[in-house]
Amino acid sequence: MGALRLDLIRRYLRPHRRQVLQGAAALVVVNLLSVSIPLLVRRVIDDLQDGFALGDVLAQAALIVALASVMGAVRLYSRMLVFGVGRQVEADLKQQIFDHLLLQEPGWVQTTGSGELISRATSDVENVRRLMGFAVLSLTNTVLAYALTLPAMLAIDPWLSLAAVGLYPVMLVVVRLFGGRMMRQQRRQQEALASLSDLIQEDLSGISAIKIYGQESTEQAAFAGRNRTYRDAALNLARTRSTLFPLLEGIASISLLLLLALGSGQLESGLLTIGDLVALILFVERLVFPTALLGFTLNTFQTGQVSLERVEELLQRKPLIVSPERPQAPALPGRGAVQARGLTVRYPGAPRPALVDVSFSLKPGELVAVVGPVGCGKTTLARALGRMVEVEPGQLWLDGVDITRLELSALRDRVGLVPQEGYLFTASLADNLRYGKPEAPLEQVEEAACQARLEGDIKGFPDGYQTLVGERGITLSGGQRQRTALGRALLVQTPLLVLDDALASVDNNTAAAILHSLRDQQGRTILMISHQLSAAAACDRVLVLEQGRLVQQGPHLELLAETGGTYRRLWDRQQASEQLQAAG
Repeated sequence: MGALRLDLIRRYLRPHRRQVLQGAAALVVVNLLSVSIPLLVRRVIDDLQDGFALGDVLAQAALIVALASVMGAVRLYSRMLVFGVGRQVEADLKQQIFDHLLLQEPGWVQTTGSGELISRATSDVENVRRLMGFAVLSLTNTVLAYALTLPAMLAIDPWLSLAAVGLYPVMLVVVRLFGGRMMRQQRRQQEALASLSDLIQEDLSGISAIKIYGQESTEQAAFAGRNRTYRDAALNLARTRSTLFPLLEGIASISLLLLLALGSGQLESGLLTIGDLVALILFVERLVFPTALLGFTLNTFQTGQVSLERVEELLQRKPLIVSPERPQAPALPGRGAVQARGLTVRYPGAPRPALVDVSFSLKPGELVAVVGPVGCGKTTLARALGRMVEVEPGQLWLDGVDITRLELSALRDRVGLVPQEGYLFTASLADNLRYGKPEAPLEQVEEAACQARLEGDIKGFPDGYQTLVGERGITLSGGQRQRTALGRALLVQTPLLVLDDALASVDNNTAAAILHSLRDQQGRTILMISHQLSAAAACDRVLVLEQGRLVQQGPHLELLAETGGTYRRLWDRQQASEQLQAAG
């Protein structure tokens, strides 16, 4: 166990050091009482050999009962304290991880994978909780048990005591061997259960596809296979447990029989009293549980330290996109003017930049389209405007202020980004619309829904604005989800609105009505990324991207007149595709 790991444990326990110290003090009291009780029993038994005095026996028995009761109460108090510390560390860690994840850039979260992050936030944090609670309590209790019990045993009879505990190292080795196997089997059981849960969740989400293609039997077979894997893992774990605990009981029984056999000879020779032998028996039985538990404790300690390092690695990860130390005040009022000066964006590990030396400007109130082939950098441009990807200083300006000099919250109060796949939460339609402005009254929500041409759909829902949107908006159509995401952005009323193919699932008539509504709004600049060139034709200007570079810009008719240009080629291709669809 390295110094760094001990330092981490101390750091996590430091905020709760008062409870830890109180718990440790309680454990000292418990172990002192557990040593004193067998000594009192020894005295009672030895006194009985000299003569029977009922009053004295009852008084000493009452004292033993009282001490045992106090010991039980203090033991419960110590467990509540130490386990409470573990639970508090777990709650604090989960909050830290959640807060920390919200600071990370979306690209890192997506490439890392939600499964890995959830594993660290749940399984690893649970292992840390066991380390801070169970492992600390058990290790402290074992050390105190041996430190206080062994001297008392040695004071009665050194050789008999050493012979009685001589088999305990064997017990520790057995626990270590079986403990490691049990942990691996338990991990396999948890993984099998997680796989089973994933299949259930996936099938419930895709129940329509299963019905359409008649794949019920296939999914039943898949579930049966994973269910068997879980059953086998659970049975293997049960077999190991069923083997280990009888072994431990057997070793403890052998130790007790050895003590009785050797102690009988000591009794005959007069070197040992009956009270001494009974006390030794009680002491030996007292050490069985801490010794057996020590193996599990060491395994828990090792697992907890690995998880602690994984959690710490996650918490030490610095987000690439952060607010500046000395942010610049945004221009007031916001007008939505944009300037790009040699904008270049490269994703980590990508062979080439997504955007290369892109320069353009958007005037306040303009409606500008961005078009280009698939993979030309349109979405990257949209994400750059909201600083969802890292942008170098001096390349992108909003209302005359470098966006890297703006507080992130101030920037996102001025840039509304509507992605193609607008994420909807499992909440009411009204709450999804007001997500960016939770305090907005229903009147503003209705106005935003009207601008997004969603009010007709809402009137058709039985519960209207209180209609519950299913997981990821599954109860809505693609067009309804996009218009809900658009209404959410319109409600915030940002000076700059960026639509990243946000009308792709909306029919042409509705899309045209939405664009007409957006154009009527004064003082809002709109950058519309679209693969529908008919929509781009209605914009003031068009920016044409190809392989990450801005190759053309200007009004629709001017670009169309440039024979051989990228825009003309895309226009001709789309017109031909529409004619083929009409002919078909």
